[in-house]
Amino acid sequence: QVQLLESGGGLVQAGGSLRLSCLASGRTFSRTSMGWFRQAPGKEREFVATISWSGTITYYEDSVKGRFTISRDNAKNTVYLQMNSLKPEDTAVYYCAASRGSSGSYYRGAYDYWGQGTQVTVSS
Repeated sequence: QVQLLESGGGLVQAGGSLRLSCLASGRTFSRTSMGWFRQAPGKEREFVATISWSGTITYYEDSVKGRFTISRDNAKNTVYLQMNSLKPEDTAVYYCAASRGSSGSYYRGAYDYWGQGTQVTVSS
């Protein structure tokens, strides 16, 4: 079992930045690939970014490339999502997810554990 706790969400103006954190406990974190997803009101949950267990492989959804950066600190059992140049369309609940696979995935079904989510609101 893996428990995930997100933090760092909030209200920010367009063009601003936020850093989300996800603290994991339980199963060996360093052997778990991680992902961030988001869900806006009335929309499906969508992929944002993923990182392999080693941190050497990352993938991003096209609309966040160049603005968001996913990283991890295995010593702290934490994965981060640095979000810069935020836009109103980034407004959503952001979820951290963990996968028993090693390389990461954009596919929601590849993830075995999910956090409760943290709200990010970007005002125009």
